[in-house]
Amino acid sequence: MTVPAAAAIPVDPRITAATKAWPTRPLYVDPDFAAVADGNQLLRVIEAAPVPVYVAVVPTGQWFQEKGDTTLLVGWLAASNGKPGVYVVMDGDETYGVAHEVAAYAPDSSLGDPDQAMSGQLADYLGELKVSDQYDAKPARTEPDPPIPASSYPEDRFTVGKAISSGAGAGVLGLLGGALLAGIVLGVAALAARRRGGQA
Repeated sequence: MTVPAAAAIPVDPRITAATKAWPTRPLYVDPDFAAVADGNQLLRVIEAAPVPVYVAVVPTGQWFQEKGDTTLLVGWLAASNGKPGVYVVMDGDETYGVAHEVAAYAPDSSLGDPDQAMSGQLADYLGELKVSDQYDAKPARTEPDPPIPASSYPEDRFTVGKAISSGAGAGVLGLLGGALLAGIVLGVAALAARRRGGQA
């Protein structure tokens, strides 16, 4: 028995609010961002895109269910909305996006200029969007990425023996270098003495 994809989408007030707003307009702005999001300009940028774009201006971070994986949050939003398009999450600092069931390339993220309006940040992000049949129209990711495997190389542990051998090796090199330098200095001094003796 297969588990439906929707089962992977957690209950999250940001997802609920955005998917409730999108049927009437493709932009949802969290109340905490209402003062900084230039909504009308954002809508103009969204409407100018070559494919359907759905934008959610919401808070993100390690303390939310996505644990800082904001691209995963975007995938949850796309799967919850269930319509093909490019889905974007903006938090005022960075723009994250995915292409969902549409033949397009969307960058994972782009860092915004803090002095730039959010509509400008969105325009810069969508400027990197590429629409072409060469891209697979696949669903967005709704599961966390697998953990990075541990290194297979043996760990080089620090031991007293290694410290002594390293110190001894450095000491020998130091003595050899010192002897060589002393020999050069003595040779130069002897040469200078001979020259002075010949001129007397």
